[in-house]
Amino acid sequence: MRQNGFWGLLYNALFLAFIAAPLVVVIAVSFTDKGFIAMPFDGASLRWFRAILDNTEIVDAFWLSIRLALVAATVGVLLAVPAALAIARYRFPGRGALTGFFLSPMMIPAVVLGIAFLRFLSLLGVNGSFWSLTAAHVIIVFPYALRLVLSAAIGLDRDAERAALSCGASRFTAFRRVVLPMIRTGVAGGWVLAFIQSFDELTMTIFVATPGTTTLPVAMYNQIAQTIDPLVASVSTVMIVGTVVLMLVLDRMVGLDRILIGETR
Repeated sequence: MRQNGFWGLLYNALFLAFIAAPLVVVIAVSFTDKGFIAMPFDGASLRWFRAILDNTEIVDAFWLSIRLALVAATVGVLLAVPAALAIARYRFPGRGALTGFFLSPMMIPAVVLGIAFLRFLSLLGVNGSFWSLTAAHVIIVFPYALRLVLSAAIGLDRDAERAALSCGASRFTAFRRVVLPMIRTGVAGGWVLAFIQSFDELTMTIFVATPGTTTLPVAMYNQIAQTIDPLVASVSTVMIVGTVVLMLVLDRMVGLDRILIGETR
């Protein structure tokens, strides 16, 4: 109270309430007993959570999104680690241009990327497959992984790696036993951000996805466009709770404070 003052605490409380209010409304609507979105409602019910399991399109889209995000985030991190180490360690002509090129998907509107991917994949004749969708997602999530790994790699002391090499360790062993633990928070944070970005991507995916590769955001978008029932609210509530649990697990395993520090460094 003495540090921030009464008005500072009041402002922070109102700001947090403003940010959290839509989430609270979504969670409340998901427990309605009515067949349409309504607030307030007469009685609480779990019918729309049971409806999730009865909707095979939503369930299949969820598992597809999980597989897609896992593969895209993992491939994105595997590409980001060597790219970040090369950019952080070496000075070469075109270094700035290469970094800008790697980060450019973050600056291009998702609609433009979606149209470009649709045209490119159609020309190759691979549009509509899981792996073509994965390739598009890897390009989308790669900059997020690169930013965090690069923040952890910049200024990294190489003396420990040189000591390992001088003691007879191979370069791969030195990387695995010395370098990787030192950039662990950046790699973990980059993977988490890449996973979330892939799982939540809608605008670009609409152009690339087909009925056989419908992700959860696309399925929820179609559900909203076709019906007015609270099924999407119940799915959103499950995702909110799942995200909170994931953040708690990551905080215990890695430490969110270190991940966030690495992101803003």
